[in-house]
Amino acid sequence: LNTKIIIQGKENIIKKKFFIACAHQSQFETFFLQSLFNSPVFILKKELFRIPIFGWYLKKIGSISIQRNKTTKENLGFFQKISKMINDSNRPLIIFPQGTRVLPYERPQFKKGASKIYEELKIFCQPVAINSGFVWPKRGQKKSNKTITISVLKAIPAGLQKSEFLEILENSIYKELDILN
Repeated sequence: LNTKIIIQGKENIIKKKFFIACAHQSQFETFFLQSLFNSPVFILKKELFRIPIFGWYLKKIGSISIQRNKTTKENLGFFQKISKMINDSNRPLIIFPQGTRVLPYERPQFKKGASKIYEELKIFCQPVAINSGFVWPKRGQKKSNKTITISVLKAIPAGLQKSEFLEILENSIYKELDILN
């Protein structure tokens, strides 16, 4: 696509245990963020594992699935799985707090699961804003000769109240996306 990729805020990347909360506009971030961060483990909806080839890729890189809006035996062990992964690995966890890919100008409220993960892990959160939806949209044709900007924002320290964390996270990512757009 002859796409130029700009990475802003590399100096903000945390050097200790952390998880990433990233805006989600396209499939681009599921591939590119693997190279920017130390092969992060993705939290994703279980249905994505059923997609031929892409689902196999997600399993191969160690992604952790959750069945959304359901109480299942597998979901009950979800926080134990992510805690074990964080404690036993140097790989960060990556979540998409919007819950799904959104259009570049959409601003849905972040899912509460992001604050539950923050509370459970008790580690720093690395917010990331990315405007990939203009080049690789959720629907429609990919666009060539464009620029994608990835903005690594200042970390959010552990220890905040869940509601305060979620408000800071959502405001910082959406404020940055308003600038990038």
